[in-house]
Amino acid sequence: MNLRDKIDEYPDFPKKGILFRDISPILKDPSSLSYVIDEFSRCFHPNDVDVLAGIESRGFPLACALAMKYNKGMIMIRKQGKLPGQTKKLSYSIEYGKAIMEIQKRAIKKGQRVLICDDLLATGGTAKTAANLIEKIGGKVAGFAFLIELTNLDGIKKISNYKCESLVKY
Repeated sequence: MNLRDKIDEYPDFPKKGILFRDISPILKDPSSLSYVIDEFSRCFHPNDVDVLAGIESRGFPLACALAMKYNKGMIMIRKQGKLPGQTKKLSYSIEYGKAIMEIQKRAIKKGQRVLICDDLLATGGTAKTAANLIEKIGGKVAGFAFLIELTNLDGIKKISNYKCESLVKY
């Protein structure tokens, strides 16, 4: 299956100069979504993963679908102020500004292996921050599963010490 044909492009979104690659068509097509999850499951064996983490917000459906396939739990890494209870927060830079992400402090047990899912790897700031959050609450990063990687932004360099898989590279 050619996933590139399923990804919509929106120039100048969310601001001028950004080409937004939208995975919504993949998510709404059961055969495409099934293909994506099957491909990720070939890259990461379920015995090597204890829990799946989705990065807000397009990482959520990917992590949830893979968690169901693996019969594992799923946790969320969200923007500041979106999670109840005690959280761990980290500030980071993104392609077009700054942001703060957080995770619930009791989201995982110490030593659990976490596969982090997101739609896009760009500069690597979001991914690196997600890994740091997992590690700060006692988890181990089992790897990253990205639908899309923008290779010219070299985000992979920030997370090169982890196993990373991207299904579509631009």
